[in-house]
Amino acid sequence: MSIAAGPYGGPHLARAPAGLPARSLGNGALWLAAFLSGFVIEEPAPYELYMALVTVVWLACGLKLRREFGPLIICLMLYIAGGMASIPLAREMGEAMMYIAISGFLAVTAIFYAAVLADDPDRFRIIQSGYTISAVLVAAIGIAGYFQLFPGAGYFTLYDRARGTFQDPNVFGPFLVLPTVLLLQRLLKDSVLRNLHLLVPLAILLLAVFLSFSRGAWGLLVAAVLTVYLLALITEQTPRRRARLIFLGVTGTLAVVALIAAALSIDSVAEMFSQRARLVQEYDGARLGRFARYSLGFQMVMDHPLGIGALEFNKYFPEDEHNVYLKGFTTYGWLGGTVYIILALWTLAALVPLLFKSRPWTAFTQSIFAVFGAHLVLSVFIDTDHWRHMYMLYGLAWGMIATDAMERRRHRKQLFASRTARQSARWTT
Repeated sequence: MSIAAGPYGGPHLARAPAGLPARSLGNGALWLAAFLSGFVIEEPAPYELYMALVTVVWLACGLKLRREFGPLIICLMLYIAGGMASIPLAREMGEAMMYIAISGFLAVTAIFYAAVLADDPDRFRIIQSGYTISAVLVAAIGIAGYFQLFPGAGYFTLYDRARGTFQDPNVFGPFLVLPTVLLLQRLLKDSVLRNLHLLVPLAILLLAVFLSFSRGAWGLLVAAVLTVYLLALITEQTPRRRARLIFLGVTGTLAVVALIAAALSIDSVAEMFSQRARLVQEYDGARLGRFARYSLGFQMVMDHPLGIGALEFNKYFPEDEHNVYLKGFTTYGWLGGTVYIILALWTLAALVPLLFKSRPWTAFTQSIFAVFGAHLVLSVFIDTDHWRHMYMLYGLAWGMIATDAMERRRHRKQLFASRTARQSARWTT
């Protein structure tokens, strides 16, 4: 299968032996990658096995690593290097090596998504489609599991909370936030009447996030939706359409309240909600609870420049770090912890100028910004280090950043060529 360069450095329609365009096969493979990202209940998950294959195939077919997303590559390489340096410090070196190997693999997946979008930014539609369909299916499975709608459905719950096809409800809920925001974006930008069919999958996603009973997922969803909504209000230029957005905001809020009220009319749901809705749980504020471990953990790493080794923190404390920034220092050393913070802030800052440009993918970029930024805040309270969709968010963000950088460089070259042509014309006359 040969792939030639397209308008953004991506593939043209080269023909595969079976007669199908290689571009179509590649895009189909990309869609399947996004779809499989929702099925990680067992490890190694189908997503990991598939991504290992598809990444090698795409690179063999000419996928380029571009300087425009060089910061992502360099920071992830340094991050993994810090993890490798901490391996000898772990008591169980085999487990530590496997943990860092998984980190390295996920870093490759982030670079892969950045590369495919930089080659052709229109591929965001393929990724969006695969991710959204996967999320709706996973959400429906989680809801069915919670309400025991079929024999064995309890497999898709954990601690009386919906987890769908994930190992943990605290990952299941956040995974659903990006497609939820993307569907809401569609309703905000386009006619609601023409998109009534989106209300069903949107309701499924919202209900599934609620039934995950993950405080992090709830906060993540609220923060991301508010960010996207405010961006829509800021970028809308006509008073009439702003009034429409305000009306949709009020109507949507009432609809969500009604959906939650209906769910709370079920006794088991109301009982779990009253338990999970408390801001500080017992395991948060205990003597060696989550918040105490943050302070003690950061004090510990001050004496360990190389970290303490992967999966070692819970040998000193009752539980793991539950903070990705603390984990950056304990598992990846001072190098990895510092680089991760730099990468997170760099990514967020580099996305900001893209939010207000009129491009076909601006709504997608705004959604990525909102969800990614909310994940960075969530990472203070939850360990997102091995979340597959977190690495996908990094890749998608840098794919959009690289696209904008290449577009600006092409524009400068065109201006320079035009100026040179005008000067040559004056000299010849």
